[in-house]
Amino acid sequence: MSQDPYELLGVKRDASPKDIQSAFRKLAKKLHPDLNPGDRHAEERFKEISTAYEILSDEEKRGRFDRGEIDMTGAERAQRSYYRDYASASGADSPYHNSSGFADFGDASDSFANFFSRRTGSGRMRSAGQDRRFSLVVDFLEAVNGSRTGVKLPGGPQLDVQIPPGTRDGQTLRLRGKGEPGIGGGPPGDALIEIRVSPHRFFTRDGDDIRLELPISLGEAVLGGKVRAPTPSGPVNLTLPPHSNTGKVLRLKGKGAAKRGGGHGDVYVTLKIVLPDNPDERLTSLVKEWATANPHDPRKNMET
Repeated sequence: MSQDPYELLGVKRDASPKDIQSAFRKLAKKLHPDLNPGDRHAEERFKEISTAYEILSDEEKRGRFDRGEIDMTGAERAQRSYYRDYASASGADSPYHNSSGFADFGDASDSFANFFSRRTGSGRMRSAGQDRRFSLVVDFLEAVNGSRTGVKLPGGPQLDVQIPPGTRDGQTLRLRGKGEPGIGGGPPGDALIEIRVSPHRFFTRDGDDIRLELPISLGEAVLGGKVRAPTPSGPVNLTLPPHSNTGKVLRLKGKGAAKRGGGHGDVYVTLKIVLPDNPDERLTSLVKEWATANPHDPRKNMET
């Protein structure tokens, strides 16, 4: 294998720590043994880049490697012993000095012991796996009320996802340990699931409150009374005051979406008077008579 960690990771010698980490992660995703079962070449290459990353990701080790003090495995490099090193040591009192001006080489085993004193190690690096990101479309009422659903991962298992009550559009759910596998025994990453809430045909969300427009008949508007109104948790009876105009807003307390701190928002019902699709002669006659006797201009305050 190459003895240069920069070459193994494919980075320049002046690469930043971020560039080094990015290069390692890119290679690790291709060469990780869990992703290449039975591929001995990929396993060996993964060990090599892990060893290289262990050196270059540590500022002190990187500096020592650049100065030639340690090798690829992090072991001390043997210092080459020259005769002049011994001869210059301590002058006449030195055990390597004699009157002929030459020094003995001493015990050769000392030099060889120094040469072979390199540290051995696995060269493994422990790192957490990367997070995976997904998008999940959820029904409006499932998001408001909470639900449970499954997400099929590309090339992976199906995850069981709990949608908490009150989940908002764009909210991200985190599934611990469901991301990319870790490196060197490191923990796996997480699965990050961005929720996209599909619109409802008559409910709209306003923070933790729910708003809807409720059609009422002319008779209900004039006379008032009880009407059925839908809410995310099911229909309820709503009391209409007599003479309720279109645009009047009534509140159903605690019938909205769940709040993070506990409790629920409200449902705000906007009334809308709707006439029958087919003309009613009796109604037309009654209104004509009433309008003649009671002239009324609802737009008088809009004059400019």
